Amino acid sequence: MIDRRNAVALLASPLPLTGCEGRAEATPRPKTPPSHSRRPTVRRAPEPSAEAAAQRIPGLGPKGRNATPGRSRQVVVATGHGKDSPESTVVPHERTEAGRQAGAARSAHNALRGWSDHHTARHLRSPVGVHTLTEAGDLLRAPGTRLPYHRSTGSVSPGTGFAGEPPAGSFGHVIAVDCNRKPGTPLLDGTRPLGAGRGGGIRFHAGHGGPTHGRIGIAEAHMKALRLALDPGRHPVVVMGHADRLAL
Repeated sequence: MIDRRNAVALLASPLPLTGCEGRAEATPRPKTPPSHSRRPTVRRAPEPSAEAAAQRIPGLGPKGRNATPGRSRQVVVATGHGKDSPESTVVPHERTEAGRQAGAARSAHNALRGWSDHHTARHLRSPVGVHTLTEAGDLLRAPGTRLPYHRSTGSVSPGTGFAGEPPAGSFGHVIAVDCNRKPGTPLLDGTRPLGAGRGGGIRFHAGHGGPTHGRIGIAEAHMKALRLALDPGRHPVVVMGHADRLAL
């Protein structure tokens, strides 16, 4: 189970040093205030860069590190086993004072045909990229997650999955992946910033034992732990793609 302890140029013009005739201008030296009136200088620690924030995540190369927001203290990494593989592994990472702390690795399924850098509708591949995780929701009532929760009765999947398995119960609770999606909207909102042809509706959901159309399916217990661990104040994101791509 994943707990919260483990769970993922402004170029300023230099001030002139010389006067109109090229001679150095003398600057009057300010008077030193009495020692009793001096105030201690408070120095704030610099905000870590994107690369420094993600440098301890195994399997994540420079492109993934640079694309990961420096303020994201929770990073979920979904690593596909191959470009055309429907199997993957999900690991949450939490940034603490001691550095990045990885949670347990969990088996998962992604899209039937693997991964794509240019996600489109109905091509049965999951989108490679770094995406924010800002909302949860779906069929059942809010389960106590700190993410904004949008309940809907429209997410149903009749029939059987690609391996002949029933998908019933997979969408009781989901976490929206902001891929071609407008954050802050209900999960079934049809707004597609990149256009309808680029697909949408990417989620984390309870797995049904087989490949998906593009979403990430993990075991129900692991889905619950992830949902409870994610904190909007820690700006969670998912880094997703096949292993070779994420290593670049």
